[in-house]
Amino acid sequence: MDFNKFLISLSKIKNIPLPGESSQLKMSPPFRRELMEVYKDAKPHAKKAGVLALFYPDYQHCTKLALILRKTYHGVHSAQVGFPGGRYEVQDKTLKQTALRETYEEIGVSINFIDVIQQMTEIYIPPSNFYVQPYMAITKSLPKFKKQDSEVEAIIEVPVSQLLDDRFVVNKSVMSSNGKLVNVPAYELCGHVVWGATGMMLSEIKELIKNIQL
Repeated sequence: MDFNKFLISLSKIKNIPLPGESSQLKMSPPFRRELMEVYKDAKPHAKKAGVLALFYPDYQHCTKLALILRKTYHGVHSAQVGFPGGRYEVQDKTLKQTALRETYEEIGVSINFIDVIQQMTEIYIPPSNFYVQPYMAITKSLPKFKKQDSEVEAIIEVPVSQLLDDRFVVNKSVMSSNGKLVNVPAYELCGHVVWGATGMMLSEIKELIKNIQL
């Protein structure tokens, strides 16, 4: 997708309602409802996080989206694909500021070059007990990425045309947070399987982009 055409489409974004939770649930793992029940007492005490879906032009002026592959570590999101972003800290005035700060820390894109264009629908993640607030944002030139080696294994540059193509929606067997192999809906983007909360947030973003192109 040409980046200039993408920017023109984005001018409609404030006039279109968010697809919301119903769109997110299209990519929900089958065990999510069970997890929501397990974590119902912990949910009122959930921590907060902000993440950024950052769109930008490549050298051919095609629109891309930056995702990250997290390092392998002892945690529920080890070696998974996600958005740049992270936990709310006391110095952050808003979750938007959290998302921007963490994006700079994780992939090296300065807040000075980012325009946040839309707050998306918040999502609850039971295994880590977080409420995550996603934002759509753009930077109008190809970023000079610099990954945070301690947390980020790789930066994944996803063509938006791939995200919008339903042929990249698959079912995959993945290891769940409780160590069981389960079959889940996922995106297969640039050779990486994207599922769980990230897949759910991508589902809403994908639907919104399709709606503003109508």
